[in-house]
Amino acid sequence: MNRNYILIMGIIGLLFPLKGSRQQIVQKKYSLFNPVPKEQMREMETDRPDVTESPYTVDAGHFQLETDLIRTISEKSESIKTKTLLINQMNLKVGLTGSTAVQIGFQAYGWQRETELDSGNKTVNDGHGDLTFRIKQNLIGNDKGNFIMALLPYVKIPTSKYEESRFEGGLIVPMQYKFSGEWNLGFQVELDRLKDQNDNAMHTEFLQTLTVSHPITKGLDGIAETYYTYDFKAHQFSNYINAAIQIDAAKDFKLDAGLNIGLQHTAAKHFFIGASYRL
Repeated sequence: MNRNYILIMGIIGLLFPLKGSRQQIVQKKYSLFNPVPKEQMREMETDRPDVTESPYTVDAGHFQLETDLIRTISEKSESIKTKTLLINQMNLKVGLTGSTAVQIGFQAYGWQRETELDSGNKTVNDGHGDLTFRIKQNLIGNDKGNFIMALLPYVKIPTSKYEESRFEGGLIVPMQYKFSGEWNLGFQVELDRLKDQNDNAMHTEFLQTLTVSHPITKGLDGIAETYYTYDFKAHQFSNYINAAIQIDAAKDFKLDAGLNIGLQHTAAKHFFIGASYRL
């Protein structure tokens, strides 16, 4: 059933660009070197704090920095318990055109402790993390409409000093519906090629999300999310719930905080505080 679903989403992904290209607003061709005037910029949208990415791109010629100021992660497999502390897990986004943006992600500092459950032996590592390159291509709804969709392929370069890593990559398809009353429904499908948690082998993983957001009060949004991952190699589902708030601290500056809890005993648990700034 999951493979059929992935095939269907792939076909939709091929068809939507044809439909979206006819529905895009005809506008001046702004670019990296011909920025969108500030008075014409879209409302600031971020890929954080939930797992579901935003299908909107950064306006052409503008920059946006999003980061986990601090994140703690706890996870437990059948043989190893892992504690991780991440500082400044940043994502720099650059608008190239009205519908295309590149992103550069880098983990400034990470600390990780692994404890073997049988022996109690501990291993501690720290240092900078991996480097990630992503490109977001909006297909429909970037400037008009209640349905928005994008493609977001990525590749991760194994530069980490605090954990063993490998080249990884995948394709993310984020979507969003805008409803009346400032309700937003986001969902995402994603297919990744990832390193196994406890050895150097690789596996394929599918992710699907569903998120709801709504203003709690002016300048303060509440976000609730659920998602699952499926490991095709281990034939294992992991289910998560995510809750966060995002505050408009100043013009083009947002703060957020939240938690991401795995429902299975082996699923990771995250707590984080983050920020986003647009230039």
